[in-house]
Amino acid sequence: MKIVVYAIAKNEVQFADRWMDSMSEADQVVVLDTGSTDATAEVLRARGAAVTVEEIRPWRFDAARNRSLELVAEDADICVCTDLDEVFHPGWRAALEAAWVPGASQAAYRYTWSFHPDGSEGVVFWQEKIHSRHGWRWAHPVHEVLQWAGPGRPGPRVTAEGVQLDHHPDDSKSRGQYLPLLELSVEEDPEDDRNLHYLGREYLYHGRWDDCIRTLKRHLALPSAVWADERAASMRYIARAFAEKGNTAAARSWYLQAIAQAPHLREPYMDLSMLLYKQEAWEGVLYFTGCALDIRERPRTYICEAAAWGSLPHDLRAIAYYHTGRLPLALEEAERALLLEPGNPRLAGNVSLLRDLVQRQAAP
Repeated sequence: MKIVVYAIAKNEVQFADRWMDSMSEADQVVVLDTGSTDATAEVLRARGAAVTVEEIRPWRFDAARNRSLELVAEDADICVCTDLDEVFHPGWRAALEAAWVPGASQAAYRYTWSFHPDGSEGVVFWQEKIHSRHGWRWAHPVHEVLQWAGPGRPGPRVTAEGVQLDHHPDDSKSRGQYLPLLELSVEEDPEDDRNLHYLGREYLYHGRWDDCIRTLKRHLALPSAVWADERAASMRYIARAFAEKGNTAAARSWYLQAIAQAPHLREPYMDLSMLLYKQEAWEGVLYFTGCALDIRERPRTYICEAAAWGSLPHDLRAIAYYHTGRLPLALEEAERALLLEPGNPRLAGNVSLLRDLVQRQAAP
């Protein structure tokens, strides 16, 4: 099979060599440079990439992705879309070829979107930016997605176990363009539930609480908004906005609705646990963190936040047990939290303190 990696880039020279090392298992690498003022294009060309320099005006991610896809050879069998701040684990090609079947249209693979300061994984989900050469187009000005534009229906999607892509972004880059592009997305397609969900979330990030609440209520009212995980996320963001406005009763109500919407997810339970922690409602903290920990299988969707799957549930339980006088149980939970985040000095201090208190309590 002929496998081609394609990407868009602008002023990413610091990632160019690392990215080319990672993509070297492909038969070809093509890049659309959208106007770099550094040496991105030159470094990529020197490393063997086919680079086209072309500005996209007005800027929108789907237009750039589609132009970069046009640069891929017509006889390619598999197209692999990545960004220059992403890195495959070695052996990705063999794992992809082992999973691909005749007539396949897409491959899902494991994607680590963020990492903790100690290097451990943060947000992890499965994405599908590997696809067949023909019939696909990118859609939406931002948070762009692949949409089938070919005849009939696309072929099957395969799961490429063993393909792992890691995201190591430049945190100094601004995401200020996201909000106007999301507003444009909703203006272009006001009935697209995904666009409304992302726009409401972006308003939350910008502290526009009322806009967040209004937009996400619109999302929930759409007939097409049927995915329970994303509906629950909208409810959680509404709850956070109400909490920021000082309306904790409304926040609690929306968190409970999120739990009812998606009881298979840890995140709604943990968000409510955090609200109860701030209210020092310790028995509630214990109950809802316990519900979260009863969920053992981490979902493969992007609706999966790192904190819910890290030390936080045990950390909150340790604090709740401490405040209710159950020191041995507090110590057990503090040790579990530290095991999941061994480099955290606060968690280590909690364990040390609780061990001392338990020993004093046990002393004759």
